[in-house]
Amino acid sequence: MSAKVGAANLITGTRILCSIALLFCQPFSPPFIVIYLIAGITDMIDGPVARKTETVSELGAKLDTAADFVFVAVCLWKLLPSLAVPLWLWIWIVLIALIKMVNIISGYVIQKKYVALHTVMNKVTGTLLFILPLTLPVVELKHSAPLICTVATFAAIQEGLYIRKGKKDL
Repeated sequence: MSAKVGAANLITGTRILCSIALLFCQPFSPPFIVIYLIAGITDMIDGPVARKTETVSELGAKLDTAADFVFVAVCLWKLLPSLAVPLWLWIWIVLIALIKMVNIISGYVIQKKYVALHTVMNKVTGTLLFILPLTLPVVELKHSAPLICTVATFAAIQEGLYIRKGKKDL
């Protein structure tokens, strides 16, 4: 393995380590926010570093997906207990998750492999979700959630349509 291959994967691995570190931080505390921001930055730069160094790989893509999953799971584990999430929002989140599960199943049935498209709308959704905890001190969840869920719903439906048409990342 060359140093170039290691750089992007090392950045992605840092996101996993940051995610684990978040488990030991009080939600919304200064250490939590700093580690959260570092994890978010690694998510933004690992792909461009891999492309710039011409070290894009299937392993790197899978590691990125795994790192994203760990980061999201840890954030949900840490943040949800401290938030007053209304029932309507829980229902909407479950519906989005169901659409995403149908997409995963469809991708496997149609393309005979796990398919996760990095569409522009999925990236917008990810950005909005990343910014959300940083905005909670000034914007109540009941006001920011409808926008984020609307974008996430659109992104999930769009991803499903692209998967069914056999499109690749857009």
